[in-house]
Amino acid sequence: MTQVAVNEALARDRGIDLDDPKLALRVAAERLSTVRYVFLVQIEDGIATAAQRASLEYADAVLIGWPENDAPDVVDLDEQQQAQIAEHMRVMEDHIRKYAAMERDGDIDGMTDTLIRITERVAEIRRLYQPDFLLPTFAEIRRVVQQEWDEDMGKIDPKEPDPTAEQIEEQTEDADKQQRQIAEHAEQANRSGQPEQAGQQHAGHHGEHHGDKA
Repeated sequence: MTQVAVNEALARDRGIDLDDPKLALRVAAERLSTVRYVFLVQIEDGIATAAQRASLEYADAVLIGWPENDAPDVVDLDEQQQAQIAEHMRVMEDHIRKYAAMERDGDIDGMTDTLIRITERVAEIRRLYQPDFLLPTFAEIRRVVQQEWDEDMGKIDPKEPDPTAEQIEEQTEDADKQQRQIAEHAEQANRSGQPEQAGQQHAGHHGEHHGDKA
């Protein structure tokens, strides 16, 4: 009871009306904003995978242009819809508790999947309060992000297929052939140079003898 009283006092200090029938709309947005930020901190030091990027962008898409409780397109809910909101909030909080445990354990993959689950519940809450606002599904977000991620990775780190054993053997034979050709050219150059030197020496001796006779 004390904890509830403290929470109520804190809420009222922040200007939150606990009797507002649309309170869940504000709470859902704040909760998703918090877990989204936690996730961003976890992945910001590396290159996000396609799944991580899609999870984050899905949360962004659901939060974008979040309405005020008194916005003209935010509707009043009936009793059955209020019960649906309560169930979505309950499941959302269950996922957030698991999410917090995953953060402590450094389970990024688990956080990636759980952020999607949290966002799905928040999206359903927004759909009930703001039925005319079109929200994308995670499948739509993931498809676009995967295409962008594939393009980015192709630019950053293009992957060439590993050579086959046959290709390696061909490359080795080509290298050996080039070495043999170089050796043969060098040998031919040495052979062609020897007769030329001998001819020059013979011409020199002949000149000396001719000069002597003169």
